[in-house]
Parts: sequence; structure tokens; C-alpha cells
Amino acid sequence: MSLALWQGLLIPFAGTTLGSAAVFFMNRNLSTSVQRALTGFAAGVMVAASIWSLILPAMEQTSHMGSLSILPVALGFWLGILFLLGLDRLVPHLHRESDTAEGIKSGLGKTTMLALAVALHNLPEGMAVGAVFAGWLSGGVDISLSAALALSIGIAVQNFPEGAIISMPLRAEGLSRGRSFLYGAMSGAVEPIGAALTILLAGIIVPILPYALSFAAGAMIYVVVEELIPEMSSGKHSNIGTVFFSIGFTLMMIFDVTFGS
Repeated sequence: MSLALWQGLLIPFAGTTLGSAAVFFMNRNLSTSVQRALTGFAAGVMVAASIWSLILPAMEQTSHMGSLSILPVALGFWLGILFLLGLDRLVPHLHRESDTAEGIKSGLGKTTMLALAVALHNLPEGMAVGAVFAGWLSGGVDISLSAALALSIGIAVQNFPEGAIISMPLRAEGLSRGRSFLYGAMSGAVEPIGAALTILLAGIIVPILPYALSFAAGAMIYVVVEELIPEMSSGKHSNIGTVFFSIGFTLMMIFDVTFGS
């Protein structure tokens, strides 16, 4: 793989890792308002990335199909939704601010299931990066290296606060700083793995690229609606999550349009 490709795959993971390192410098857990703001920001980034980095390029690639061009995009989108729905039902995990585990019954501890919940969240982001880089590698579609890197950096930016959201509560649960950091960092390890698998699959079957792009978009939208929006809106009424959702959406939109062309 080229250096640019390796960088693109690892940049989002680096964002999560650096954010998780906040546990070494902060002595108090993040306040509810801060967690809502950061969650809203992440949701905004993911929605904007789904539109500008994934759905629109997928539609451009199927434009030769005329009035039927929307069908592969819609199908891929729904496959992404159903894929995450299936993982949500199968993988044992526990969301923050929840006492009830989801997925199949298991003997896993609370800390492990919290980390698995974040890993499920991060997987679609890795797939999104992989799908865009697969488009760049194919050479037959209008996806530039700068567009792929723009998405990778945008995901890393929203991963940085997410890393802190993961590691700080684990520290508050009684884990050591080192273990809290490790769990936080490893929750982001699924991103380069998901990206690499997506690239390999799309490289074998190039015509599936529009499906891969919209699949990743559907998976990310599922995470936003099922997990992030409820978390940024839970508890006492506050508009801070909505405000930071809008900030994240705007920044990712500007970033993608400006540097992704």
C-alpha cells in the first residue's frame, strides 16, 4: 500500500488514541453538558460525511443509469442499515447512561461491553474511509486523494473528543489510567480494520463501489439515529447537543467541499 493510503487508514485511529490520552491529563470526568456537546458534534460530522463524502459520490458513479441511478444507492444504504441492525442485535454491548445490555446474553464485564458499544459505533466510520479510498484507488471514479484524506481527517477530528468520552468515564468507573486509555484506544482499532476490508472487497469487485459508499453511509446514519442523537438529548432538556450537531455538520461540509474537490 502507498504511504498516503496507510496514512488515510490510520489517521482516524490516531484521533481516537489521542483523545483517549486525555485520561492522563484530566482528573475529573466530563460533565453531562460537555458529553452532550461532543456527542452532538460527532453526529453532525457523521451526517455531513455521509452526504458529501459517500452518497453524492455514489450517485455520481451511477449517473449513467439515468432514472434508475438511485436504485444502487438506495439498496446499498439499506444494506448498511440492516448490517448495523444485525450487529446491534448480536454483539453484546452496553451504551453509556444505560444499565441494560443489548445483543446476545454474555458473561462479559461492563467495561468490555462499553468498549464494544463504541467499537460498533466506530466500524461504519472505518468502512466509510475504506470505501472512499477504494474509489480513489480504482482510478475510474471521480474521487481524488484529497477527497479521501478530507474524509479521513474529518473523522479523526470527531474521534478526538470521542476518545475522551470513552476513556474518562471508564476512569470514573475505577479503572486505572492505563487501562482506561487502552480500552479507549482499542475501541478505535476497528476503524483501520473495517477500512482495509472494505478496500479489499471493493478492489475485487469494482462495480460494487457505489454500493460500498452508500452502504457505509447507511451504517453511519444508523449509528447517529440509534445512538448519538438519543445520547445528546437524554436527561434534562438542553439545546447544546443540537447546536454542536450543527457546528459539526457545517465544519465537515465546509471541509469536504473545500479540500475534497
